[in-house]
Amino acid sequence: MFGDTPAFSGFSVDDPAAAQEFYATTLGMQVTEVEGMEGQGLLELHVSGGHNILIYPKPDHTPASFTILNFPVPDIEAAVGELTARGVRFLRYPQFDNVMDDKGIVRGDEGPPIAWFADPAGNVLSVLEE
Repeated sequence: MFGDTPAFSGFSVDDPAAAQEFYATTLGMQVTEVEGMEGQGLLELHVSGGHNILIYPKPDHTPASFTILNFPVPDIEAAVGELTARGVRFLRYPQFDNVMDDKGIVRGDEGPPIAWFADPAGNVLSVLEE
């Protein structure tokens, strides 16, 4: 039924202006207001591949309890260093203490090296090495 439908993803934030600043300035992504919805806080996060992500305001926003966006990078050390220099603080999870380095990068036996951080609304994002 939906095999040929161009689906898109979305997530909520409590402060669209802070989200726009974070995604555009801190992460260096293209963020625009949704055409025809200017001034209402609806944003589009433009990602490679042409599948934009909707960011929408929600007054009673509760951050997702899971990772909402993953950013594959060729060099996680460089990405974490750059993000740290831009003021991003990496999350620490006690269950990964034995495999997490001082930068917040998890290097376990399963899966690629990964590090988590949050946007201003508390939504969890990650960088992971390709």
